[in-house]
Amino acid sequence: MQKEFAVSADQMLAFDTDCHLFGGCGFKEVSPGLHSFVFKPIANVGGVDINKTMLLALLGTIAILWFFWAAFSKPKIVPGKLQMIGEAGYDFIRRGIVYETIGKKEGEKYVPLMVSLFFFIWVMNLWSVIPLAQFPVTSIISYPMGLALIVYILWVSLTFKRHGFVGAFKNFTGYDKSLGPVLPMSMTIEFFSNLLVRPFTHAVRLFANMFAGHLLIVMFTIASWYMLNGIGIAYAGVSFLMTIAMTAFELFIQAVQAYVFVLLACSYIQGALAEHH
Repeated sequence: MQKEFAVSADQMLAFDTDCHLFGGCGFKEVSPGLHSFVFKPIANVGGVDINKTMLLALLGTIAILWFFWAAFSKPKIVPGKLQMIGEAGYDFIRRGIVYETIGKKEGEKYVPLMVSLFFFIWVMNLWSVIPLAQFPVTSIISYPMGLALIVYILWVSLTFKRHGFVGAFKNFTGYDKSLGPVLPMSMTIEFFSNLLVRPFTHAVRLFANMFAGHLLIVMFTIASWYMLNGIGIAYAGVSFLMTIAMTAFELFIQAVQAYVFVLLACSYIQGALAEHH
């Protein structure tokens, strides 16, 4: 009788240890899929079910707060190791992203938000390569959507505050009377692109990369065990090497996605603050 799928990533690897490629077991019995991203509640706090991703998000937040508190609670002229790392990370976001995109004068007030977004996203991504956790929180769409919504609300509110209703409308629609007859069509496209598509793509870019990366790592990990039998050992070796390679590549992608998310957020804010011509 075919073994039923587990419904959580924690149980996904708990298949029959005798299930191998040349052992009469089909790959469909162990293959990863959408069930790899569904988790059963592990606790109930105040009537709210807490699952693995929520716990990882909480632990990640606590870890970030602890790090920056330890690094900057008692700053020194000659910084220690934690303060040096914290200053390097903070300065990288401030000068390398915020100042370069928004400008020093306008951008300084948004540095704390952008630093928070970068490190939160990066740590949520890093969970995928940390033993026992081994799951990127941002591969659950609700987390990127929540972060994108924060940026979206800030961008829209800044646009109205800086330009007023008419100016904001021109900003959202890309109004340019020199376009002539195509102006209505251009304004319609820009309106839907900016107000509806933009927050969606901002979130999905992060989500899709983390979702796909985790699925690939899980697939090669399971395949390494699945083919570890008879002549399949050679294939298992190749799959294991691919697991290592994909994990190393994922470490790079995790940082890049945090960088891109914050870079786009700064770009949107700069567009809200810029004068419309």
